[in-house]
Amino acid sequence: MTALQALATMLVVLFGVLTIAGGLIYVERRLLSLFQDRHGPNRVGPAGLFQLVADMIKIFTKEDWVPPFADRTVFVLAPMILIVTALGSFGVLVFAPGIAIADLNIGLLFFLGMSALGVYSIALAGWSSNNKYSLLGGLRASAQMVSYEAFMGLSLMGVVILAGSFRIGDIIAQQAGLWYVVPQFPGFLIFLLAGLAEMRRLPFDLPEAENELVAGFHTEYSGMKFALFFFGEYIGITLISSMIVVLFFGGYWGPWLDRVPAMGILWYLLKTSAFIAFFILVRGSLPRPRYDQLMALAWKVLLPISMVNLLATGAVVLLSAD
Repeated sequence: MTALQALATMLVVLFGVLTIAGGLIYVERRLLSLFQDRHGPNRVGPAGLFQLVADMIKIFTKEDWVPPFADRTVFVLAPMILIVTALGSFGVLVFAPGIAIADLNIGLLFFLGMSALGVYSIALAGWSSNNKYSLLGGLRASAQMVSYEAFMGLSLMGVVILAGSFRIGDIIAQQAGLWYVVPQFPGFLIFLLAGLAEMRRLPFDLPEAENELVAGFHTEYSGMKFALFFFGEYIGITLISSMIVVLFFGGYWGPWLDRVPAMGILWYLLKTSAFIAFFILVRGSLPRPRYDQLMALAWKVLLPISMVNLLATGAVVLLSAD
């Protein structure tokens, strides 16, 4: 792929991700209303489609205030870090045969590294706000994300062992005959739970639990800086759904792909959309656990399962090689 082709792919992916993330604000409201048997947006425009436009106008015109007691530089940079790390992870994804920005040989490690950097955004936002509720939310988020990152990485080692590579393209190619969700079902479940915790989505949104911490780490944020945190959450949902698809559900593999290679993009989008809808369903149906229960799930349940899964996968691969 030439530099010009890579640049064109990057612009298309950037536009697509931002469009999907923006559209999810409306889609989530409609799906939640369907799941909970209530009315969703239905006043502004046909089927409430202009509600998103109204929200954007409100965000753009709202006063972008920085508290005088906050560390201004860090306060402003924190939401930008979240957006950059989330968008950067899309650079190593393979969307269809031959369609990727950069299919790095360390693509999976790059994704894990960018996810780890996202912790700094939340921690710095909580600390720089100089607000006790924000600080508590930042501390919660740091402990939660650092804990679940460990199991996210361990859950993917079984996939790496089976594929023999950290390259996303190689992992997808190895799933032509059998998706890794079958031999790596425990790893899939751990990655799914870790993804929810990493993105701070319900029921794991304890860093911003409004009945305890006002709004958590973004209590003092308003205007466009608050919008960046809000937008980053939807980009994160899209990213985790995409990673689940490429690592466990065959990526672009699907019927008629050999006849029409362009079908790969369609299968990728359909699978990703299904997991996005699942994350929204989880938000609309499950309550929050206590924070100690969240951490106990990580260290007392997910750690043993991930280690057993890793050891079992390694043993099976070694025995089959003999």
